[in-house]
Amino acid sequence: MGSPSPASHPRCRLRPGPAPQQPHEAAPHPTVRHPDETEPSIQFHPTILLFPDLDEEDLQALADDIRTNGLLHPVVLDGGSRVIDGRNRLKACEIAGVEPSYTTYDGNDPSGYALSANVHRRNLTKGQIAMITAKACSLTERGDCSETERSSRSVSEQLGVSLGTVGKAGIVLQHAPDLVDPVIAGAMGLDEAYATARENKAKANSAEVQLTRLREADPELADRVVEGYLTLAGAWAEHTARVEEDKRERRVATRLLDEVVPVLAKARGTRTFSRYDPAFASGTPITRETIAHAVTALAEMDQVWQERDLP
Repeated sequence: MGSPSPASHPRCRLRPGPAPQQPHEAAPHPTVRHPDETEPSIQFHPTILLFPDLDEEDLQALADDIRTNGLLHPVVLDGGSRVIDGRNRLKACEIAGVEPSYTTYDGNDPSGYALSANVHRRNLTKGQIAMITAKACSLTERGDCSETERSSRSVSEQLGVSLGTVGKAGIVLQHAPDLVDPVIAGAMGLDEAYATARENKAKANSAEVQLTRLREADPELADRVVEGYLTLAGAWAEHTARVEEDKRERRVATRLLDEVVPVLAKARGTRTFSRYDPAFASGTPITRETIAHAVTALAEMDQVWQERDLP
């Protein structure tokens, strides 16, 4: 059950750690407490939590080895007393009833060290390594990922995992986040997850294009989609209905004006107006108020024609 010591890694500078003590005593900074605990629980660096646990059989075998030979490689802590290597060794020590020993990583890239040290001793596929590396970069505590990216490149080169494979993992992380953990656990291959992520990305891009078009065509409906009141498909259906209703109204208005205005224009300069007799009206007789409204309507019509530059 032995494995290469973390101290052999070129990026790792270790200094002797404190004397063996209980795991929760190794971290002087605030720790997470559970409601039913009286003692603080040990803390783990986020990167180490990305690696899958050993299965029950392998964990028991490690515990048996530690019980027989002792803990050959101490648990590694970062400057904040968080575990960056040795999570399963801690569990195995507890099972074996052996006090764990500790050492402290003295470098400036604990996430990169956790990646390299754990990848070296795990039997992981290239897809798992790529996904763990991509997720570790997303969880980095720095404002950028420069250090972790360099570590990712180093791990990729050492294990023969191309940066292109890590890039695929990044696409899965962004467009199919629910598949990240299954890939890390080995329940799904990276290629399968990547195919799904590409489909999701294409759909997202298509949705973005459609939303942009909708905003140009009908900003009010686009806002309702963004606010969650309408689906994109529902908004487009409503927009189509609005367009069809607008066509219908324009058709009715055009026919009405085509029937009324030319006939009225032909009556200009004739005796038609003087011959009007209310007794022969087929509907409501025309009044001065009606004429005033007609004059206003014609003035409004003239204004619209000017604005639209119609002949």
